[in-house]
Amino acid sequence: MTAITEWPAKLTAGWLREQYLSGTLDPEEVIREIIRRAARDKDMNIWIEAPAVAQIAPYLAALKELNPQEHPLWGIPFAVKDNIDVKGLPTTAACPEFAYQPEADAAVVARLVAAGAIPVGKSNLDQFATGLVGVRSPYGETHNALRPEYISGGSSAGSAVAVARGQAVFSLGTDTAGSGRVPAALNGLVGYKPSLGAWPVRGVVPACASLDCVTVFAHNLEDALTVDRAARGFDAADPWSRSVKREAAALPGKLLLPEAPLDFYGPHADEYRRTWERAEAAVQALGLPVERVDCTLFSEAAAILYDGPWVAERWADLAGFVESHREAVLPVTESILSSGAAERHTASSLFQAMHRLQQYKREAELLLRDAVLVLPTCGGTWTREQLAANPVGANSDMGRYTNHCNLLDLSAVAIPAGEAAGNLPFGITLFALADSEHLLAGAGARFLAEGDDGESGGSSAGAEAQLLAEHQSLEPEAGGCTSGAGGTAGADVGEAGGIGAATGAAIAAESPASGMVTLAVCGLHMRGFPLEKQMLEHGAHFWQEARTAACYELVKLPTVPAKPGLLRQAAGGSAIELELWQMPVESLGAFATLIPAPLGLGRVALADGREVTGFICEGYAAAGAENVTAYGGWRYLPAE
Repeated sequence: MTAITEWPAKLTAGWLREQYLSGTLDPEEVIREIIRRAARDKDMNIWIEAPAVAQIAPYLAALKELNPQEHPLWGIPFAVKDNIDVKGLPTTAACPEFAYQPEADAAVVARLVAAGAIPVGKSNLDQFATGLVGVRSPYGETHNALRPEYISGGSSAGSAVAVARGQAVFSLGTDTAGSGRVPAALNGLVGYKPSLGAWPVRGVVPACASLDCVTVFAHNLEDALTVDRAARGFDAADPWSRSVKREAAALPGKLLLPEAPLDFYGPHADEYRRTWERAEAAVQALGLPVERVDCTLFSEAAAILYDGPWVAERWADLAGFVESHREAVLPVTESILSSGAAERHTASSLFQAMHRLQQYKREAELLLRDAVLVLPTCGGTWTREQLAANPVGANSDMGRYTNHCNLLDLSAVAIPAGEAAGNLPFGITLFALADSEHLLAGAGARFLAEGDDGESGGSSAGAEAQLLAEHQSLEPEAGGCTSGAGGTAGADVGEAGGIGAATGAAIAAESPASGMVTLAVCGLHMRGFPLEKQMLEHGAHFWQEARTAACYELVKLPTVPAKPGLLRQAAGGSAIELELWQMPVESLGAFATLIPAPLGLGRVALADGREVTGFICEGYAAAGAENVTAYGGWRYLPAE
């Protein structure tokens, strides 16, 4: 095993899988590095239960029984917000006197562990998930990952900072009013908030049970959606669970921006305003229809959360503990929770608010049909010292553009969009209806890809843009040589480095439920050849050997090194040996950007009648290439 000489500051699932599958790293080494980093950052108050060998060892042992090629999160370390149960570790909700020892993992943790992920510790939070600032914890104020004197955002403070500081690949947070999005924006991360009930909340300490979501923080959208696939699904034992299928990524019919100027706050208000204006310009340059809309309904809905009777729902769950342990609850937290007992929160006021909210939901449904709303995630930030002078008002400001989301039954993703000032990340949030999370994936991928020049702080263009072509709503053609589905590569590989509609249709035709796509390779990407490493680094694994239908020619392109070109013939041809690999759908776009013309991805007909996505070659390339069809496959060509 080759030792890692320099660890990346940010850990991603794609990088780790590459190291694992190539034999460069094993999970034990990764855990040792995470423990070292946690010790390095001890004063940042990231953890309540910090990563430790003893508690992680059983998960490492269990990995030996799992096939890494069949478990998409094999060996991937994650942090868990300490209001989510992990068996063997106490759940405190950032209140030591509240602590209990869970008998089982929370449902979402259990699903991730089953996919091969490793929970490494319990992260700090605003007590009882009440706050958006990250300083309301008896375990210490969580420091911002990039500028420690600033707030980290909350309540999922430690979860976000653990990922940003390279102590986890992803982390679980919760989101009632923005706790899964605000810390993402302030620490330069993606924060994905699924629709209400899409991920189970069984085993989560409720903040506001009817609105709570479990969320994920990650460095890129690709990792977040990989986690989403493992975590999503109906849980019959969870009364809040519902079946919300995330469809294949797609672009919305339009993007919505607020028509009225927005409010910004804090010592960097002007910088935040200017960065928002740049983000607006980037949104308008995405090539999608943009409409300015009145956002009053969102601010009015947001006001219901704390000014209305929903605060009584928090009190309903925690009243017994708070009334008997007031000294254990932080004063600001106790004040907020106890406000739920106010006499004004009557049954009548609740129904009045519910009826008003129902009207807002209908308005939002009409406004957001086939659309995505774009807002700043936060309108500003503060140093922790500045926050101390105005703890309630500043916290309220942080939720200005987030509080409406769960009340209106929306899904959301917070994504990076540049910096407001040096090492002060700025982020935007995309909102969609509960049944339209696929539009978040598509629009988010487009924005991050377009922003890869550094202006928006996005992720890899190819890796994100490919989500747009995860599936297309076209029926697959039948297998065999007569379908004509092979086409030419030129129409399939988009100019911007993503995958065009034709290839998207091909992917749709055979993407299994596991989130993997079958990819046929016929040359340098096969096992033992120089470009096999590209397959591994994109999370692919060899599946089986196969042969094409007897309607192909194989040519040797005059490149350095020589590359194969697989060309479908209208008549004649032979069967060519190739390999079938399984690659995560979310990795395909990044992989496609590495393919040079005249090669591309299209449909390849197999001898058994199947059609799969695979390497094909444009017809013009045959003119200057050596025909090597007679060898029956690239592996059998004589060595040069």
